[in-house]
Amino acid sequence: MKNHDLRPAEGATKKRKRVGRGTGSGKGKTSTRGTKGQNSRTGGGVRLTFEGGQLPLVKRLPKLRGFNNRFKVEYAAVNLDTLERLFEAGMSVSPEELSGVGLVDANDPIVVLARGEISKPLQVKTHRISASAREKIEAAGGSVEILPWEVNKRLPRS
Repeated sequence: MKNHDLRPAEGATKKRKRVGRGTGSGKGKTSTRGTKGQNSRTGGGVRLTFEGGQLPLVKRLPKLRGFNNRFKVEYAAVNLDTLERLFEAGMSVSPEELSGVGLVDANDPIVVLARGEISKPLQVKTHRISASAREKIEAAGGSVEILPWEVNKRLPRS
């Protein structure tokens, strides 16, 4: 098969309608627009959202309710059952280790939550931790260190 053998499938292409090319073409004079009226004129027709005078949908819907806090810190959540599964006893769990495992993004602040149980003593370094998660880690013989988080470390999500 060569380039000159390639053809679109039968019926896949259609000739363009050439209007305004004289009366003999069958599409001359008014160029298929009919006579007079709004739609026969240049620039005629109604805007996309027009509904015949009825209050349009775009005006019926609420606009910009509330607000989005540009400085809100969104934490990447890590649960105890995940730490139990991924880390060995006595290991240090820090944001670098968690991003190395592919659990969180390197720049995200981390919060440890208490879903699941933990039986291994781990040294957890995190930006935030729930009270019940801290209790479970310390009951298993581990320790918790809270890391500082600079708000301006990452650009806010918009």
